Amino acid sequence: QVQLVESGGGLVQAGGSLRLSCAASGRISVIYSMGWFRQAPGKEREFVGAINWSGGGPSVAESVKGRFTISRDNPKNTVYLQMNSLKPEDTAVYYCVVRSTISGRYDYWGQGTQVTVSS
Repeated sequence: QVQLVESGGGLVQAGGSLRLSCAASGRISVIYSMGWFRQAPGKEREFVGAINWSGGGPSVAESVKGRFTISRDNPKNTVYLQMNSLKPEDTAVYYCVVRSTISGRYDYWGQGTQVTVSS
């Protein structure tokens, strides 16, 4: 099992920035990649971005490209989501996820952190 603890959500004005953090613990060896999904009220869950744990660059969704960046700190087992130029449509619950080396699926999810962008 992998446990994920997110932090950094909150309320920000449009154009502002937030940084989300997600610390993993437990069976770190099964982590293939870590990333983020989000879900806005009344909408489907949306992939935001992810980064491979053993190397390689991150990938982010087109809807956030140029505004959001993903980075990792392997010794701390932590992934970050830096969100700049935030828009009201970025308002959502953001979930940290782990893609497992065993299943290839996003098997582990954090509890979610609310991000609210006011206009």
